[in-house]
Amino acid sequence: MPSRHVLAALTLAATVGGVAALAGCDDGSSAANLDSSSAPTASATAAEPVNARFPTYVALGDSYTAAPGVPETEQQSGCFRSSGNYPSLVAAELKSELVDVSCSGATTLALVGAQDTGGKVTPAQFSALTPATALVTLGIGGNDLDLFQTLIGTCGQLGSSDPQGSPCRDQMQSGGKDLLVEKIGKIGARVTSAVRDVRDRAPQATIVLVGYPQAVPATGTCDILPLAKGDYAYVRSVTEDLNDAMRAAASKGKATYVDVGKASAGHDICAGPDAWVNGMNTDITKAIAFHPFAAEQQAVADLILGKLS
Repeated sequence: MPSRHVLAALTLAATVGGVAALAGCDDGSSAANLDSSSAPTASATAAEPVNARFPTYVALGDSYTAAPGVPETEQQSGCFRSSGNYPSLVAAELKSELVDVSCSGATTLALVGAQDTGGKVTPAQFSALTPATALVTLGIGGNDLDLFQTLIGTCGQLGSSDPQGSPCRDQMQSGGKDLLVEKIGKIGARVTSAVRDVRDRAPQATIVLVGYPQAVPATGTCDILPLAKGDYAYVRSVTEDLNDAMRAAASKGKATYVDVGKASAGHDICAGPDAWVNGMNTDITKAIAFHPFAAEQQAVADLILGKLS
């Protein structure tokens, strides 16, 4: 989701007193959810035999892969990767050696170039790939061209101006074309190139492209998703378009696509205890605002494992 807000929220959480302020508590107990491990996150299974089919696994992606706030989340790298994210769960199940270079705020540009993570520089994610890499998962695209920033930031702000209308959709379509749909076309091309570039760098690898969960309910509204009533359907449709573009990118790049959007039906932000995605209130013991809970990460891991089996 929005890179500036992700980094600002978690940087604040790492400071004295910031944890309590963000989590809505005053005893600082949620500080244990952030550790100080460095990047990239590596998981070796030396005590057990390594998976013969997938001995090496590289995870690439943005904050929906890193899963900031899902216990336990490292902070030293500035990427805020969770040890409970789906790459860690998949690697543990497969008994694969994992190199997780996913990073909050990443766009497709971070795959091939350095990323500034709040004053720190994270190397290009593709630097983790080698000809020996056996499995690659990739979940990226939502931060490109400020797509998610617009859906949550801009659309959320516009909602207060016309709560019963569709001010975000109206603004995005005011020029006769839909600005966000045009962005998705460009993002789809970027993700297609990314998948093909992974193939070039890791020619023997199985490549899995992971879509995004559907955060917006099919019907109804809720206070923790601050959109105008008429924009719920619009934001939902844009997310569907993004996942369609990613599915097409997987097909063009000869990768396996994991349809998290379809699987997340009934698990949107407004679904209460069944939600896979957090609403507007950050809780760093569970997930930061508008990011996946542990349940979503487990579900994605299961979907990936199902595809690999």
